Amino acid sequence: MQETMQVVSSSAITPAGEERQLSGGTDRLDAAVARSQAWFFAQQRPEGFWHAPLEANVSMETEYIFFNRFMGRRPEAIERRIADRMLATQAEDGSWPLYYGGPGHLSNTIEAYFALKLCGLDADHPALQRAREFIMARGGLAKAGVFTRTFLAYFGQFPWSGLPAMPVELMLLPPWFPINIYALSSWARGTVVPMIILMAKQPAIDIPAAAHIGELWLKPPTPADLAFSPSRDWLTWRNGFLALDRLLTFLGRSSWKPLRARALRQAEQWILSHQDVNGGWGGIQPAMINSVMALRALGHLESEPVIAKGIQAIDDFLIESEGHLMFQPCVSPVWDTALAVKALLDAGVPGNDPALARAAEWLIANQVFKTGDWQIYNPDLEPGGWVFEFANDWYPDVDDSAVILMVLKRTTGADPVRLARAIAYGMNWTFGMQSRSGGWAAFDTDNDSHFLNQIPFADMEAMIDPPSEDVTGRMLELMGTYGFDLHFGRARRAREFIVGTQRPDGSWWGRWGANFIYGTWSVLSGLRAIGEDLNAPYVRRAVAWLKAHQNADGGWGESIRTYDDESIAGQGASTVSQTAWAVLGLLAGEQELSPEVRRGVDYLLDQQRPDGSWDELHFTGTGFPRHFYLRYHMYRNYFPLMALGRFRTRIAEVAGGNGAGHDRNGRPMHAQDLPAFTPAARN
Repeated sequence: MQETMQVVSSSAITPAGEERQLSGGTDRLDAAVARSQAWFFAQQRPEGFWHAPLEANVSMETEYIFFNRFMGRRPEAIERRIADRMLATQAEDGSWPLYYGGPGHLSNTIEAYFALKLCGLDADHPALQRAREFIMARGGLAKAGVFTRTFLAYFGQFPWSGLPAMPVELMLLPPWFPINIYALSSWARGTVVPMIILMAKQPAIDIPAAAHIGELWLKPPTPADLAFSPSRDWLTWRNGFLALDRLLTFLGRSSWKPLRARALRQAEQWILSHQDVNGGWGGIQPAMINSVMALRALGHLESEPVIAKGIQAIDDFLIESEGHLMFQPCVSPVWDTALAVKALLDAGVPGNDPALARAAEWLIANQVFKTGDWQIYNPDLEPGGWVFEFANDWYPDVDDSAVILMVLKRTTGADPVRLARAIAYGMNWTFGMQSRSGGWAAFDTDNDSHFLNQIPFADMEAMIDPPSEDVTGRMLELMGTYGFDLHFGRARRAREFIVGTQRPDGSWWGRWGANFIYGTWSVLSGLRAIGEDLNAPYVRRAVAWLKAHQNADGGWGESIRTYDDESIAGQGASTVSQTAWAVLGLLAGEQELSPEVRRGVDYLLDQQRPDGSWDELHFTGTGFPRHFYLRYHMYRNYFPLMALGRFRTRIAEVAGGNGAGHDRNGRPMHAQDLPAFTPAARN
């Protein structure tokens, strides 16, 4: 039963300068935390994990339809529902954006137009008329991106000559060569290998004439219309690769290809060896659908287990969400579970709680002890990381592993022997993935050959996985959780990486979350955990940047557009996930409970639903900056709970006089000025 508390009011200053009460004192805070905790306990699966939908843009649905036609499938009931969702998400100007509220995206709109025609919509349907007007006003099919061109080419709707050269002989280049499949990021590698098979085989899939989209050409295309634009400067990697592309295209016209058969066999074996136990590849949509299509192009039959399991893994990405049937780019149960546990721990749930014990056991059971592609350049490192999805043994990632190791340190209900083993192997693997720069990337070590993003095929600029500020901040937080400080060599090098990547305004870029709010929170959390001096000038600049970007409503928000225009960093409509990141960043970057933190907490309390959850329409997750974004449906829940829990703990620290109650200048804070604190009890 929850104890009765004496409430002492705590004020915050609004932009207008008036005094405002933190509504209801800590009784309101405790009630909000308790509701959120109850919501999480109700959402936990019997096996111990949490899992919510992961949403991307319309290309996920369109490419599922393309995949079905490629494979000769027509699941009409499913595709009818998918088409309904596509029509419901079309913007007023006829386009489909990359993210909620974003500008129309040409390639997405072309794909949606074609997919809807494949589903039976006529060209004079009002939705297609509006889409066609948008497409034609922006140059038509000739301006489509590489991946869109490739899908259209399979169905005879785009000339193969308009695609960049990606010879399958790439498979034969050794890992020491500057350009080889292991120099690519894990996600690019898993997508490129099957795609170079498809580009070599050039499949031709028949579709009804009514589904053709020739009306989207402004005029019959010439080679110049389909060419990729060179850089203005003469001596650039892009121009060099464009020259190489022209040479490879010329050589590709020759029938003499002495290494083609060997390269195709090697690519085929690579795909077969990389299939996961659930039938997928890499746990992501592009690798999965391209791998199945490539194997089909090589002659594998749908009755073969490799194809049947692959199709099932793809179908498993369909999910009911907010009244629609949606196709996910991947699934995030490990990430959702780790962060849900972290939020519950931060909110006062004891580490031996049965629900957290079940989650810890589930996480331990999903640790990966198989070797993966990361070992090509790290041959002496033993496995022991975790992946993002249910199954993806080849590509564990540092970010998931770091958060899991943090929560395993704080949970006590799991089997102690298995727990100790998981931590030992996990710490060894994550530490061993540090790059020479001192930072950590998500999936690979020293995967930072930036010139690869200038290959014409790489128009999404996602061919590499260099170290990032946010993942490195997470690793600092992990090290601090386990008692390491800046005397530890890896921590010292990581700090140097962090200092070197800070922007002049005090913020840090966010690779995996939008954007500078995410990066700045991640770094500040790591710096506090590792014992950095919070009075260090660079820390103060980061704190000041967060405070300066608080919105008038008390929240924080940052548009996805900041990846294209950094001049608007930290600006956007308030969201609960980004507000939580900012509150967490401020709690990490200073000891005092500033007015900005209190206003942020009030915003989160005001936005909570009666059932303990929160709403959020905006995309705040990042797949590929500038090109692919994500809406994690659970971000709106575990990050606010985390922020409210940390805020409540800070109140207790100050009121308890345990040495944490000093402002950033070392002046003591007075407990009588703060509300009394009693942890919310769980019924």
